[in-house]
Amino acid sequence: MEITVLGTSSMVPTKERNVTAVFLRYGVEGLLFDCGEGTQRQMNITGLNRNKIRRIFITHWHGDHVGGLIGMLQTMGNIEFKPKVDLYGPKGTKEFMSHLLKAVIFDVRVDLRIHEIDAPRGKLTNVCETPTYEVKCAPMQHGVDCIGYRFIEKDRRRIDKSFLEKHNIPEGPHLAFLQEGRVITYKGLRIDPAEATKMVKGKTFVFITDTEPNPECELLAKDADLMIMEATYSSEHEHKAREYKHMTAKEAALIASNTNVKKLLMTHFSQRYENCQSLEEEAQTVFDKSYCAEDFMKIRL
Repeated sequence: MEITVLGTSSMVPTKERNVTAVFLRYGVEGLLFDCGEGTQRQMNITGLNRNKIRRIFITHWHGDHVGGLIGMLQTMGNIEFKPKVDLYGPKGTKEFMSHLLKAVIFDVRVDLRIHEIDAPRGKLTNVCETPTYEVKCAPMQHGVDCIGYRFIEKDRRRIDKSFLEKHNIPEGPHLAFLQEGRVITYKGLRIDPAEATKMVKGKTFVFITDTEPNPECELLAKDADLMIMEATYSSEHEHKAREYKHMTAKEAALIASNTNVKKLLMTHFSQRYENCQSLEEEAQTVFDKSYCAEDFMKIRL
């Protein structure tokens, strides 16, 4: 799993920071969280292939989070085969996407499937699931329908190479059933997966932006290996955070600290901050594994 930060500014892009987007590469599949204006170009700069995108997760329909969608989908459709793209978002997503497609001359050359999520408070809601991962969400507090996401890699079984060496068993397709947790027989030797494999715990990634602090943030964040969360303002401008329903760096760090997050990357910074050192210092007084994200930053989990 590799995560690339494509934009870290809030509503207004700056010379150093584009508006919001995060790309998650999982195996050969690409997952995009929000798609602000200029996301395609950000992907070009960092060497990411937009045609790998198979799922797009929208937090809410403010322009700085969706302004790049039409261009992205149009370019993705400019290839020989018709790619399948699942797009997920809060209530109203189908209507907003319909308006967006009608606003320009757009030949839909992608198999676009739109999923509108009704996420009640007080629990995590299932968004999608594959054999190797699942995505859940919860509602945020931003004045418009807005959701945060939790990507959960499923625990997986890994072959114990020392066991293979001890019993002179070569690697190969005959081990596939072992990785599924099934007993196999190889040249008369009965091999139990409990002896020949080890379980590897999956990683968890959380993406939360454009919200005031709320209980659902902690539901999403619990025990995450990496959380990318908005920290639009410092505590000095907490009144601005309340006015526009955003979060301060200290508030983001408190949520990370309270939920056993391994690492916090803050994002969605107001243009008033030429650099984010003050935000990082403020957060680290509460949670020392707090850092400010930068455009094009890559994190492997």
